Formats: sequence, C-alpha cells, structure tokens
Amino acid sequence: MLNRQGRPTGTGEGGAGDRETFTGNRALEQLEPLIFEIGRAETSGVDIPAAPKVASRLGGHARKAPIGLPGLSEPEAMRHYVRLSQKNYGIDTGLFPLGSCTMKHNARLNEKMARLPGFSDVHPLQPLSTVAGALEVMLELARYLMTLTGMPAVALSPKAGAHGEACGMMAIKAAIAAKGEGATRNVVLVPESAHGTNPATAALIGFSVKAVPARPDGTVAVEDVKALLGPEVAAIMLTNPNTCGIFEPQIVEIAAAMHEAGAYFYCDGANFNAIVGRARPGDLGVDAMHINLHKTFSTPHGGGGPGAGPVVLSQRLAPYAPVPFIHVEAGEPVLVEHREAAPEGTAPFGRMTAFHGQMGMYVRALAYMLSHGADGMKQASEDAVLNANYVRAGLADLMSLPFPDHPSMHEVLFDDSWLKGTGVSTLDFAKAMIDEGYHPMTVYFPLVVHGAMLIEPTESESKASLDLFVATLRDLAMAAKGNDKERFTAAPHHAPIRRLDETRAARQPVLRWTKPAPGAPAS
Repeated sequence: MLNRQGRPTGTGEGGAGDRETFTGNRALEQLEPLIFEIGRAETSGVDIPAAPKVASRLGGHARKAPIGLPGLSEPEAMRHYVRLSQKNYGIDTGLFPLGSCTMKHNARLNEKMARLPGFSDVHPLQPLSTVAGALEVMLELARYLMTLTGMPAVALSPKAGAHGEACGMMAIKAAIAAKGEGATRNVVLVPESAHGTNPATAALIGFSVKAVPARPDGTVAVEDVKALLGPEVAAIMLTNPNTCGIFEPQIVEIAAAMHEAGAYFYCDGANFNAIVGRARPGDLGVDAMHINLHKTFSTPHGGGGPGAGPVVLSQRLAPYAPVPFIHVEAGEPVLVEHREAAPEGTAPFGRMTAFHGQMGMYVRALAYMLSHGADGMKQASEDAVLNANYVRAGLADLMSLPFPDHPSMHEVLFDDSWLKGTGVSTLDFAKAMIDEGYHPMTVYFPLVVHGAMLIEPTESESKASLDLFVATLRDLAMAAKGNDKERFTAAPHHAPIRRLDETRAARQPVLRWTKPAPGAPAS
C-alpha cells in the first residue's frame, strides 16, 4: 500500500521508528506539503463578487491561462501557516549558537512598546508638529548610542549593518574630498578575517582594497598595518572584537598609525555586544562604527520592516553625517531634511535613504536600554563573554581551538583539525546537531580558519542551558571520534526534510512549483 506521498507503508529496515504512515504525519510531527499541493485552483476560501465586465486594455499582455492560485478554506490556511511555523527554530525554541550575528532574547516589553499608537502607525510624511514623541525617542536613542560609544555624532538613518558600513565609508570619502585628497587617497585596508561586506562596501563606493594579513594568533599587527600605509591609503576597516572572537590587542596603536598617516579608522561594530559598558570605541581611536541594533540591543532582524544600523562618527567625521538628521536649536529638536538646511559648519555627504529610519527598531532598542540601564547593559556584555568562555572550557579537551592564546570574547571559535581521520566533516557535525534539537553553529566562517565552527551562546542562556548544550556537543564529539560515521554522514535523521544536495541546489535551483504528472507522487 502506498501513502499519499507515493511511498510504501509498513515497517522499514530501521524498525518501528521508521514506519511510514499513510498521511506522512508522525503523531504531532505534521507533514506539510506546499500550499499548491493542498489547495485547489478551482475553489476559493472567500466569496468575492464577480468583477464587472470591462474592455481589456492589456492588449498582448493579457493572461492566456488561469492564474492557478490555490484556494483554501480559512481553517486550511490557518493550519498551513501554523504547521510551517512549528518547523522554525528560533530564540523562543532553544539555544541559538550561530556566531557573529546571533539573535538575542527579545523581551516582549520591547515588542509592546513598538506597537504603541504613535510609534507603530507613525508616517514619515506627517507634519513635524504631530511627531514630537517620535523625535524625542530618536534623540534619546542617539544620546545613548553616543554615550556608550564615546562618539559626538550619530546617523540613525542607515537600515542595516552593511548600509551603515556604506554610510561610514561615504562620510570618510567626503572628509577626504574636503581636504582635496579625493583623487589620491583611494585605498582601503581590510584584514583577511573581516566580514565579506567590508571589502564589498569599500569597492562599491570607489575604493580599491588591500588585504591585511592575520597573525598566527588571529589578530592584526600594527607593524603589518604600518607596512601598507602611504599617501594613497584612505582608511582601514577593522572589526573589534574580530570575527575570530578576539579583542584586537593593538587597536589603539593601529588607530594612531592610521591618523598619523592622514587616514581614518572605520570599525565594524557587528560585535559591539561584547564590549558595551566596558570599552568605548571613541576612546580606542575609532572614527566611524555602525551598530547592529538587531544584535547589540535585542531587536529582531527586520523588526517588522527594514532593519537599523546607526553609525556613530568622530569629531573629524561628524560634519559629514548624511541627511536627514535631528539638530537641536534653542533646546528644541529640528529635523534637517535637506543638505541646504544643514547648520553652519556641517557638510552632509548626501542622503542614504528617503526618510529617517525604522521607528519600530528605534523603540525596541531604546526600551532595551531603558529597562537594563547602564549597569544592566554592562552585565549583558560581561555575561556574553562569560558564557562563550564557559562553552570553550567545556569543549576544549575534545574540540580544537585555532587561537588558544587569547580568551574568547562573545563567541568561541573551533576548527576541524580534531575531526581529522574520523571521516566526519564540519558540515556533518553541524547536521547532526539538528537531530539533537539545536540549530547548527556558524560553519566555515571566518575563512581564515579551516573548517571553522563559530559558537556564540549570547548572554541570555542559563548555566543549565549551557550545560546541556556542552554535554550534547561532547556526546557528538565522542561519537565522531568513536567511528560512528552513520550518525553524522546521513544526518539529519529526524528533521522533516533530510539533507539536501547542497551543491546541486546552488547550481540548479528549482524556483517554481510544477504540477506533477498524473499518477506521480505529490512531493
């Protein structure tokens, strides 16, 4: 007998646990086909009056065949999306160990504040007289960001981290042009371990890129930076803590060398959550740094709309902050919308985006800051570092550390040298974590480490949660070393969908559903 997927029912070789069911469901684990496979194009879940007959103005562009949208009843539609949501893994499901950009706990208080009338329904074209509260939120958020970073100015309008990178580098480019060096300073230094967006951003706005080698301990040496400096160098883009989870020990010396050469220091702020309340980038010599509100200050990726990547600027770059921005005159906030209206002494490089930014993201971040206070944000950073080093200590005897000489900051980095001879790859290990109920850690990044496994537990996890996570990875590590290859090379065994042919999926993606031929399996 065949089930509705065209597979035979009955007991497989693996015993009762592999028994196929007629529906494809396994008790509370519900199979959910594509919406096209459960809907019927000839029906609709809603009653819509027939459209009046009018002469078509589409000409040759008129549709030649029925559109084929699936029709579902309201319960069917609800069940479809609820079942899909149950297949998601998120911070509300369990520990989320992705490194470098991990989702933090997002308190529901933040969500409630963002949904308050006046914030959730604010429109960028409203008269300024009707958005006094929104402007005050922006000013207060800006004050917190400047205080935490030790920087005198902030641009709130960038929509994400990469957008913020572009903003900071465009401010640097404007400052260089104002000094009459625009034609000569056109090289940006980028460490080999940097986020890929760094060299991409520099190239996008017209700079050429030179790589800075990483030392064997995963950090950047000031001597290597100095060897690359010259009158053609415009800036360096350095992440601190870096993508290996290490605080750059010579960051102050690197900044001083850049400034002495007439260049600027852009800091990638993706890992700011490791040092909030402990170190101010402005004190380290940073000229510009973007801040991922979705990471450092809890707000979700996207937040119901565009993201937010504010950029703090040093005194040297503050005059070039883009419009729109808020300027305080006689104690009152004024929204500067156009370059022509900018206060004397400023020269905005232009406009990054049409409007001021995403109010929901601002409100969530400010709610996080106000509820934690200065001491709470400092403790969050300290706990993030503590948790990463706790995971490191629990696994260091089984998994190899490429940079053992430095303590980890908010994330701990392992490599795959400990898997040599086991027949298990980094990807196999990550897939096996799915069977244990965990989202895999970041794998194969940063690229400077072979078979990288980057784990960021965040500050939100309890000791009990971390203990279970460490014990699970220890069990997997011992199984890999114990030649239990089947547990890994065929993983995940218990996911709704088994492992894909990822190479084929990347080279030959199927982007459109095609109705199967009569008699063929539905999926």
